[in-house]
Formats: sequence, structure tokens, C-alpha cells
Amino acid sequence: MNNNKGFTLIELLVVIVILSILATFVGTRIMGRPEEAKQTQAKIQIASLESALKLYRLDTGDYPSTEQGLSALVEKPTVGEVPPKWREGGYLEKSSVPKDPWGGEYIYLYPGMHNSNSFDLFSYGADNEEGGEGKDSDIGNWEVEVQEQG
Repeated sequence: MNNNKGFTLIELLVVIVILSILATFVGTRIMGRPEEAKQTQAKIQIASLESALKLYRLDTGDYPSTEQGLSALVEKPTVGEVPPKWREGGYLEKSSVPKDPWGGEYIYLYPGMHNSNSFDLFSYGADNEEGGEGKDSDIGNWEVEVQEQG
């Protein structure tokens, strides 16, 4: 009676090939997620900045000019029309305007080109250049849907 307890070389190779295929599949699925997470983070930050801009408008009567920019949310503007009713302490929790998830500045235009009655607020995405597709696409407040609570 032959009592060999072990794996043959072929059995080991089959297991290694199966594990390699699984690792490749799982690895590619996980590696694609960081860019999706950054895009989601940018959308959330845009929605947050949009809310702060709306609070600014409620207090001052208008949005900051393009020249005043998003920094008007953290420090009282000194250029353009200086709002007399600017909220002491600013409109953001932190004392600085956040950068987008790729380390770039958010672009703010008032009046906006996409939202002519309001402002445009956007990030150039991963490539930090206008336009692009996929992970390099621009993310703007005209595309971001904020769920209203009523």
C-alpha cells in the first residue's frame, strides 16, 4: 500500500496559476478605486464650498467676485466691493480653502459660464488641465447634484 501524502508538482502549479489570476483580477479592481474615491471627494468638497458660498451670499447680498475668489470665504475681501456684513471667522470650518484631491486649486468664476445666473466652481481633475476624459475629466458644480433636505 502506497501512502504518499502530498501535492504533485502539477497540482501546485495549478493552484499558483489560479491564485495569480485571482490576484491580478482583484488587484486591478482595487487599483481603479483610488481615482473614483478622489472624484467623489472632489464632488463632496465642491458641494461643501457651494454651501459656504450660498451662506456668504445670504450675509453679504452677493457672491464673491472672480477677483476675490474662494479666499473670500476665509478672510474678508480687500479688493473689489468689500462686503460690510462679512461673517467674522469666515464661512469654512478650517482657516484655508481646501485644495482638490489632486493638490490643485479649485477654479471659481462669478458670473459663471455654465451657470450664468450664479457661479462656476470646478476642479481640473487628475491632469490639472482643462478638459480631459475619465480620471482626467473636469468636475464642476454644474454636474454635481446636491441632495436638498427639506
